[in-house]
Amino acid sequence: MNLDFNQIVPSIPFIMGGIWVTLKFVSVSLIIGLVLGTFLAILKIGKVKLLVILSDIYTSIFRGTPLILQLSIIYFATPQLIDYNISAYEAGVLTFGLNSAAYISEIIRAGIQAVDKGQKEAAEALGIPYNQMMLKIILPQAFRNILPALFNEFITLTKESAIVSVIGVMDILRRSQVVASNTFAYFEPLLIAGVIYYVLVMALTLLGKLLERRLKRSD
Repeated sequence: MNLDFNQIVPSIPFIMGGIWVTLKFVSVSLIIGLVLGTFLAILKIGKVKLLVILSDIYTSIFRGTPLILQLSIIYFATPQLIDYNISAYEAGVLTFGLNSAAYISEIIRAGIQAVDKGQKEAAEALGIPYNQMMLKIILPQAFRNILPALFNEFITLTKESAIVSVIGVMDILRRSQVVASNTFAYFEPLLIAGVIYYVLVMALTLLGKLLERRLKRSD
């Protein structure tokens, strides 16, 4: 095996600079997905049949097509459709946010339906408006139940975020590709990127388990 890390070592800080880019990208995408996913989940459990169907169609489209296809359409078609030169970062955040919303909406819907129906019936009997009931009674309990699942979504987004390298976002993978093209050594930078992703995901997994353990204790 002919491996030479000596010429890659000076570039390791440059590759590691992608960690912040990746975490920022994933965090913003998760916030978009959380807000939109909550809205979709409320529509899915609502009584307006048309809105239920539309929200189900949204989820079906984003879960039923490849993520890289969604990214390509948003990045390359946006300038043609609305005459706006969307940046690679904006396209990535928007794509991951919209895609994540489809999955998060299902997680939140399950969390809401897991809340004891008696609480909803009691709130209705007391005359509490629907919006207040959802915001102050149902959603806080639902989010408490689904926090581990949301953390898993965060970990999944972190791994899948490497796809944005294809449109030029300077994340971990893209930076390793830049180093590879400059040094003509391809395996070593990719190996370093793989180790960084693995350590990052393991750290997030550990953080998620600690959070889950703390939630169980508080129960």
